[in-house]
Amino acid sequence: MKLQPFFIYSMLTLLTALSSCGGQKVQDEVHINEKEFTAEADSEWTNMFLRKSGWFGGDGIFAIPLSGRDSEKNDSLLFLFSDTMVGEIQRDSLQPRFVMVNNSVSLLKGKTADSSKMAFKIASQNGTYKAIFSPKTNKPDKDTYFWLGDGFVNPDAGKDLFIFAYQITNTHDKSPFPFKETGNVLIRVPAGSPFPYADQQQKPLPFNDYKSEGETISFGAGIFNNTASAGEAEPDGLAYVYGIKGKSKQLVSARVKPGQIDAFSEWEFWNGQGWSKDVKSVKALSDSVSNEMSVSRLAKGKYALVYQLGSIFPQICMQLGPTPVGPFGPRIVLYKTTNDIQDPDLFTYNAKAHPALSAPGELLISYNVNSFKFFEIITKKPNLYRPRFVRVKFSQQSSQTNH
Repeated sequence: MKLQPFFIYSMLTLLTALSSCGGQKVQDEVHINEKEFTAEADSEWTNMFLRKSGWFGGDGIFAIPLSGRDSEKNDSLLFLFSDTMVGEIQRDSLQPRFVMVNNSVSLLKGKTADSSKMAFKIASQNGTYKAIFSPKTNKPDKDTYFWLGDGFVNPDAGKDLFIFAYQITNTHDKSPFPFKETGNVLIRVPAGSPFPYADQQQKPLPFNDYKSEGETISFGAGIFNNTASAGEAEPDGLAYVYGIKGKSKQLVSARVKPGQIDAFSEWEFWNGQGWSKDVKSVKALSDSVSNEMSVSRLAKGKYALVYQLGSIFPQICMQLGPTPVGPFGPRIVLYKTTNDIQDPDLFTYNAKAHPALSAPGELLISYNVNSFKFFEIITKKPNLYRPRFVRVKFSQQSSQTNH
């Protein structure tokens, strides 16, 4: 059994973040008045993913409302996971024959933390677990697979489900990180498609030359569908697709009418002054962000960028801006994951907000937990590899979520 856990990718993230930041970005933190918000661990949502049979761990969590509207009260949500652990835990001990697959999903009926309404779904073939989403090529390769980015149900495209994915290929070289990103793909799942979405379509994004030595942009780190059909209060009719560029983890943005999201010739890119069809003109909105992040509306003319500093430092940060592309103000540290995770064997990464699960005046934020000694530690601490949640409540005088 050959396993390719996300933690290797996160190790590379840490090293590149340290080399590019030199600790400077941590010093750039700005703390706002503690009376303007509170942030506390949310045990109800954290315990939703504490399991002992079948699915017992995963990262890359994204929550997608099936209505396509974050504000819809009577809704169901699809959760996306990248590398996923499947097995049995008895008396806090992981049993042999556990497996890892590259992605899985779960479906929650309703929007409350009720484990009886959550169904975890993992694809299988001939009695063997497999990824739901795998690269479709003429020559299937076990060394090439997907990690999933953000996704959304698109009311302007027949309520089809769109998911961004990063194609990863093992290189089998002698480097500490024997893999590389070899593609960026948009997956389209027709509305009503039954699990495991056999009629999914995959379309490569044309914006990167993976043969060059230039800085790659991985689009799909976050999506904000700012349209009336998505229920947004200040719609401009556009979907914003955020990407991560280079080792310094610069945040960049594209925009497109959501009905044309898979027509890549219609995409425009923020160049610092306006919008351009030339991806090479793209300019950073921020830096030292995480490979997974979020942008959501808090109040009129106030948008919150939420991420984990450098992807892997313990600071969960927010920057505020007047539009979905800023300009974003200084970093505000909302929470430090060391409040909860003090085990030296573990690290945290890729925080993001989930507006579909956030009450007015709040943001529910998740982050992932992992270990640099993954397969040594997980047999002893099998529940380490699962999302944790933090609930941030804003005062009336500061940012507040309006649905």
